[in-house]
Amino acid sequence: QVQLVESGGGLVQAGGSLRLACAVSGRTFSNYAMSWFRQAPGKEREFVAAIGWSANGPAYADSVKDRFTISRDNLKNTVYLQMYSLKPEDTAVYYCAARLFRYATNSHEYQYWGQGTQVTVSS
Repeated sequence: QVQLVESGGGLVQAGGSLRLACAVSGRTFSNYAMSWFRQAPGKEREFVAAIGWSANGPAYADSVKDRFTISRDNLKNTVYLQMYSLKPEDTAVYYCAARLFRYATNSHEYQYWGQGTQVTVSS
């Protein structure tokens, strides 16, 4: 079993920055591809960013490309999402997810999920 715990969400003004972290325990972290998804009220969960088990990739949704950066620290068993130039439309609950080896952009392909962390961007 793999446990994921997100942190770092909060309230920020438009144009500001936040860094989310997802701590992983339970299995060999370096074997897992890690991704971030988000879900806004009334909307479906959507892909944000992904990074492979060996840090290959990464991949980003067009809406966050050049503003968000995903990274991982295999010694700390943690994946990060650095978010810059935040916009009100980035407001959502952000979830990290894990699957073995290769990343995917479809949420249905991930077996393990965190509980989510709220990000609110005010205009």
